[in-house]
Amino acid sequence: MDVSVLSPTKVPENANDHCPGPESENAGKADNCQGCPNQKICESAPKGPDPDVEVIAKKLANIKHKILVLSGKGGVGKSTFSCQLTYVLGSDPQQRVGLVDVDICGPSVPTMMGVGDEQVHESGNGWTPVYVADNISVMSIGFMLPSPDEPVIWRGPKKNGLIKQFLKDVDWDDSDDMEIDTLGAGESSGLDYLIFDTPPGTTDEHLTVVQYLKQSGIDGAILVTTPQEISLQDVRKEIDFCRKANIKILGIVENMSTFICPNCHGENIIFNPTTGGARAMCHELGLNFLGSIPLDPRIGRMCDNGKSFTEEFPESPAAQAYIQIVDKIKALV
Repeated sequence: MDVSVLSPTKVPENANDHCPGPESENAGKADNCQGCPNQKICESAPKGPDPDVEVIAKKLANIKHKILVLSGKGGVGKSTFSCQLTYVLGSDPQQRVGLVDVDICGPSVPTMMGVGDEQVHESGNGWTPVYVADNISVMSIGFMLPSPDEPVIWRGPKKNGLIKQFLKDVDWDDSDDMEIDTLGAGESSGLDYLIFDTPPGTTDEHLTVVQYLKQSGIDGAILVTTPQEISLQDVRKEIDFCRKANIKILGIVENMSTFICPNCHGENIIFNPTTGGARAMCHELGLNFLGSIPLDPRIGRMCDNGKSFTEEFPESPAAQAYIQIVDKIKALV
């Protein structure tokens, strides 16, 4: 496994004045580098553009749309949204959808997609992702662990190296065991959508994905939040990250906006939006408000059982909210 240290794509915020730049031959060695908290990282990092960026661009050339799912804070339902987004997009049998679990230390996607007991196989073309359905495939470190209870205790460089392999070595075009008959003669079998479920915050994993996708392109990011101000504060940091990294923000999703009882259909506000919630923030910052998803205890049950909530309960308000939000995302990309 390639676990080389990745050079950042931009000068770090906490760099000293007159920083020579992380890709410079003098990075970490120049007089201005003395005392900089990033000195050892820059000195040991490879210099110049990473040749794998071009390799990854060619590898992902047949993928039409690449979307990041981000959140500033953990526990807002980002992975749940990523999985349900994948399910809804994949409900059209003519659409091929892939989901990459970039949360290396907390891989929950295999369980939520109902493939927790599967393993990744290696072929002559690289790693074969795990197929949830004929047109839905998943890649996660969770498939490589000896048990679901095994912790991943890795530093940044090793995590970054695995993400690079997810981008460079996974054969998303593999269709040997598939029965898709919707492709016409001469049509590409590449994915229509590749979704990246990222960990909370703005960490190594985010920088790695952005760096290695800069040539192949990112259609945009979807930011997930809850109505509370403490969550919105962290989402503002995520918005700033996207702008500094030149990632288009497709819009904001407000999760757990209200609670709608599955039996009486009564609606209650659980997380009070003291500053107006995500809708008000989007209006203030000029961003797309994609919609609100109410709390429904059946969503958690479906995630635990690895099933599509929108397929099991299509008439529920939460399922309708998911479908409407996905329709907006499809229109935006």
